[in-house]
Amino acid sequence: MHDKQENSVIEGDLTCLIPATEAHLPLLADWFADPEFVRNWGGQPLTRDEVAAKYTGRRRPDVESFLILAQTIPVGYAQYAPTGPGQGGIDMILLPQAQGKGLGPDAARALVRHLHTVLDWTQVTVDPEASNTHAIRAWTKAGFRQVSRQGTHLLMECRRDHSIPPTETPDESFPSGA
Repeated sequence: MHDKQENSVIEGDLTCLIPATEAHLPLLADWFADPEFVRNWGGQPLTRDEVAAKYTGRRRPDVESFLILAQTIPVGYAQYAPTGPGQGGIDMILLPQAQGKGLGPDAARALVRHLHTVLDWTQVTVDPEASNTHAIRAWTKAGFRQVSRQGTHLLMECRRDHSIPPTETPDESFPSGA
């Protein structure tokens, strides 16, 4: 399922995604231990061992993990996992101070473009909490459309045959507000 190069940088207009590695563990462990950071990502802070097992690339090739950078500054985490031929899901989380600046939609568009063009996926899904209007708005800006509701989550998809919206004008207040 992963026969193409996975360990490359994925470039957006405002962000880039780099493969997460063991070297990123101290940063990721701090993030995932912060209740505000994980509020919409399971809601519970994680231990360093849990973060190491899940978010530093140890689950490759089943799950590909990335740090999201804006102007070389780490601002979030993203991952994708195939669920079948030509399809799969992505998850993303940004630092609270990086939200609302167009970085999330930009990183999502870059990742979707990679999945569509490099891995030849035709369908990419996300499942934000239905109450997380900020995330739903960001996913919509990235080209995702709601297809159903599953309990407390919305299922949203972005298909290769739908165009991905253009990048928004960057918010010049980042990264100085970080």
